[in-house]
Amino acid sequence: MAVIDGLPVVKLGVDDAIAGLVLSTEAKWNQTEEDWRVFLHEGVVFGIRNGPLLVATAALLPYSGNNAWISMVLVTSSHRRRGLATRLVDACLETARRNGLTSWLDATPDGAAVYGPLGFTPTLQLRRLKLVMPMRLPAPPPPAASLATLRTRDLRATGFDRAPLLTAFAQRSGSRIAASRGAIALIRDGRTARHIGPLLADNAADALALVHAIARSETAPLLIDAVAPQAAFLEGLTASGWTIERPFQRMRFGPATSAGDEMPFAVAGPEFG
Repeated sequence: MAVIDGLPVVKLGVDDAIAGLVLSTEAKWNQTEEDWRVFLHEGVVFGIRNGPLLVATAALLPYSGNNAWISMVLVTSSHRRRGLATRLVDACLETARRNGLTSWLDATPDGAAVYGPLGFTPTLQLRRLKLVMPMRLPAPPPPAASLATLRTRDLRATGFDRAPLLTAFAQRSGSRIAASRGAIALIRDGRTARHIGPLLADNAADALALVHAIARSETAPLLIDAVAPQAAFLEGLTASGWTIERPFQRMRFGPATSAGDEMPFAVAGPEFG
């Protein structure tokens, strides 16, 4: 174990996308190689190698308003419970501290128990849901919307200007932005399922109507990260065949920052899937 403990934390580059994908695939996450390239290009990604093998990662993605997101905290199964994730999160926090950034992350229940003692506090409760699509001919998709409209609405809801990240994902092959009755959502490819989010709407009925229209126009499995306090929306999803895969907790390190003007119905965290 002493040898493992002595492995240095290093900064990763875009050439490490495939190695990162191996780690997220082992964890059964939905990221693609393109997702990893976005993180490696837009953020700071730390890693630990054992010889040539990348065994652990954590990423820090800067946002507007002196905020940043910690994500892609991954450790291969043979190297877990040795403190590697804590070292990498500490590297992210130190980088954020030097740059005057408030750090955020999304944590599983087990992760929340680890991050709490590090100084993170819970903010928003979320639920990951999945819809396994039946075999059927797709219906026409809901109307398209512009990236500018999505970015404006996302900023109003989250308080974060995520223009570079939303642009990167919206402009890739297979992505689309759909809107109907005042609701708008981004749909994009993942490794094993298509992902809906962010989803912004004026009310639960409009949010559900857009999700149902998207589902009728898709043939692949779908994932969505629903905001738990939006109870009517969450209940509408489960009543229409969506199943809850797991809960997770949005957490913040450091002082509170200004919240958005409205609560989203489904989020797209910086990990996007």
